Amino acid sequence: MAEDKNASQSVQRQLKLGIVGIGVGASEILPAMEQIPEFKLVAAADINPRVLETFRQRYGAKTYDSVEKMCVDPDVEAVWVSTPNKFHAPHTLIAANAGKHVVVEKPMAISLKEAEQMIEASIKNKIKLLCGHTQSFGPHIRTMRKIIRSGELGRLCALHVWAYTDWMLRPRTAEELDVNQGGGVPYRQGPHQIDTLRLLGGGLVRSVRGATGQWFQGRPIPGYYSGFLEFEDGTPATFMHNGYGYFLASELVPWGGQNIRYSEAERAAIRKSLLDGTRDENADKDEMRIGGAQEREVRDRSKVKPWVPNDLGILVATCEKGDLRQSQYGLFVHSDQGTKDVPLIGGGGPSRRGELMELYNAVVLDKPIRHTGPWGMATLEVCLAIIQSAKERKEILLSHQVPAPEED
Repeated sequence: MAEDKNASQSVQRQLKLGIVGIGVGASEILPAMEQIPEFKLVAAADINPRVLETFRQRYGAKTYDSVEKMCVDPDVEAVWVSTPNKFHAPHTLIAANAGKHVVVEKPMAISLKEAEQMIEASIKNKIKLLCGHTQSFGPHIRTMRKIIRSGELGRLCALHVWAYTDWMLRPRTAEELDVNQGGGVPYRQGPHQIDTLRLLGGGLVRSVRGATGQWFQGRPIPGYYSGFLEFEDGTPATFMHNGYGYFLASELVPWGGQNIRYSEAERAAIRKSLLDGTRDENADKDEMRIGGAQEREVRDRSKVKPWVPNDLGILVATCEKGDLRQSQYGLFVHSDQGTKDVPLIGGGGPSRRGELMELYNAVVLDKPIRHTGPWGMATLEVCLAIIQSAKERKEILLSHQVPAPEED
């Protein structure tokens, strides 16, 4: 990734950023925003008075109770949209029509029509639109892509990714528990895997055959999906995410374990509280927002730590002459020369830094965006196709795919 500087180096200029939606997603990105000198947090919008006051005190920034008010602030150059999924499109349109550059978190929208409207608004208003918050920005994936594109292991032959997480046991708001508002694992977690598979596989997915699963009475949303996709060049890929939290993929690596977020006993207790209706999810969720009792745990995720299978899961890329997969601090390359552990591009670190620098490079340095509006729409199309395929029990052919960018 070009132009990424550390705090000790000179910065051409700071990009003034406003954030709408100071929820858990914002709590995860704010540490990266604080650490990168290219950015200055100047404003935030939310409907929660407590988080607004915490934000104002912590950052000395202006706060607003609506996105409309924040977007008329002339100090705001770019807007980070981190609101519930159903608001991604309308809030992006408000910001774009006010002439602000936009990063919208995954999923880009909850329908292809909304995605089209967002792209049209970005073109009409001549603003940069970046589709963010997928793990395709991360150093593991960027390093894997570099090796695949180098040809040292021959052509890419297949991709496989699978995740076992506790996603369904984490505190959820009403919007997250409504499929019609973009709730459930296929909408919320699908973009991590699909965006990554598309980036490694060249972007152009021909078709999808998917399945979804909803089998826990404590949650009215799908907690599972799996499927098969085929790229236009014939490369196959399989994917799966099970968010019910009985088994965690982190148990499959020697340095992992059962206690990534909750212990096994805590996960059982959460299921019981969801079934008997005693869990106060709003209170639990608020504790994870800025100023909450659990914010430190959320902020800690932004630090460099040993890799463990997380919401992306374990990814294996199979080439003609070897396989690639994540290692504790790098990437395992399995070939006829044996197994080597190669370092990551940029020395590793959280994927959130990657999307921030992509925004900065695009707006300030006029560099090309890799995660464009059409790219985000193509990933959304695959996620929607998984849901459609599960309902109709047939293969879904796609029509909005775009090629992966040439530049990393």
